[in-house]
Amino acid sequence: MTTQSIPVVDGLIDTIEQQLAARDLHALTETLAPLTAADLVPLFDRLSLRRRAVVFRLLGKQRALEVFESLDPELQSDLLAGLHDAEVARLFAELDPDDRAWLLEELPASLATRLLRGLPETDRVLTAAVLGYPQGSVGRRMTPEYVWTRIGLTVDQSLARVRARLDDAETVYTIPVLDDVRRVVGVVSLRDLLGADPRASVEELMQQAHTAAAVEHAESAARRCADLALLAMPIVDSEQRLVGMFTIDDAVRILEREESEDTARQGGTEPLRRPYLSTPVRSIVRSRVVWLLVLAIGATLTVQVLSVFESTLERVTVLALFVPLLIGTGGNTGNQAATTVTRALALGDVGPRDLLRVLSRELRTGAMLGLLLGGLGFAVAGLVYSPQIGAVIGITLLTVCTVAAAVGGCMPLLARAVRVDPAVFSNPFISTFVDATGLIVYFMIAKTILQL
Repeated sequence: MTTQSIPVVDGLIDTIEQQLAARDLHALTETLAPLTAADLVPLFDRLSLRRRAVVFRLLGKQRALEVFESLDPELQSDLLAGLHDAEVARLFAELDPDDRAWLLEELPASLATRLLRGLPETDRVLTAAVLGYPQGSVGRRMTPEYVWTRIGLTVDQSLARVRARLDDAETVYTIPVLDDVRRVVGVVSLRDLLGADPRASVEELMQQAHTAAAVEHAESAARRCADLALLAMPIVDSEQRLVGMFTIDDAVRILEREESEDTARQGGTEPLRRPYLSTPVRSIVRSRVVWLLVLAIGATLTVQVLSVFESTLERVTVLALFVPLLIGTGGNTGNQAATTVTRALALGDVGPRDLLRVLSRELRTGAMLGLLLGGLGFAVAGLVYSPQIGAVIGITLLTVCTVAAAVGGCMPLLARAVRVDPAVFSNPFISTFVDATGLIVYFMIAKTILQL
């Protein structure tokens, strides 16, 4: 039962909550007994903080560790708050160094310091090495526990090194090959070693190594690791010497978090960092209120534009009927362009240097969309009202779509050029900008065609 549907999870949640309410811990233990760590993680995402701690304490030592390792760092931090000091110290000590570093970023400084001091010296040194790299870098996400081999060794000697580190190495499937000064000269897979002549040289089997600098941004390294379909990537210092390994599971976790952040910010909110049902309402409010205030202030631009053209609206009241259509179409067009280009930026398809090319493509795309929608608007408004009104609507749609697509496409590139997260230029922000400029265009066209 490793994959559960939402109804199954909901049913288990109901059962667990009923047993907790009745304080029937024996029945709850029997409910939890057949569940694997993969089954339990979705339950922990949906339980309250207090109930999560109770359920966790009823798990066996090994299963509790497996569940803990599978939780997001934010949930791990929340869970530690509900456990005794001895339980906290044990869980922390049994994590891998890179997972400890991730968790420490979410813990209060006093607790983080206390936990580090309580580690055995070897573990403390490994964890401190990871924490020594800049926050957000791939050095913070690599594991310092790995297997390596030397270019002059045989297959049999390399396999002996793997066997000696099976218990403590986080990954053994991709093995970096080093020269005499620990520079990475290639990689060899465990599969190739197992299938080769034991007397063959590692140098005969090794392939080109795709490495990442320890100070490189973690998202960039994760994207490359996923694109190249690597199980693990050697992490090197400025002199190409091996300092750690970056595994595909960490790469996937980073990409998922970055995708969640971009999606949230494009929608005008901050990422929750926790599963929705496990996030306090106050945190949800904080994640939304800042952007709502910014957008409310930005929306006053639209009000100011309408007040400037108030006399125009009084003379031709039918123009007011089309305001929602025009600003909605412009906002949606800008949002589509921004989302497309932001995604292309994340995938590395475009960069700030491609600004003019993106501008050209979005101008053409917006113009074509504007011709299609403007032609339809001209036909409908012309038949219902008058050809002059139809012309105003048609030309405005053409102009607004063209401008909105250009602005939406260029905003993420400009953000990246000034080293700002492109998702900060979120869709609601673009909508507000396009609303104000679209109304100005609309009323200027109307005044010209209708001679107001």
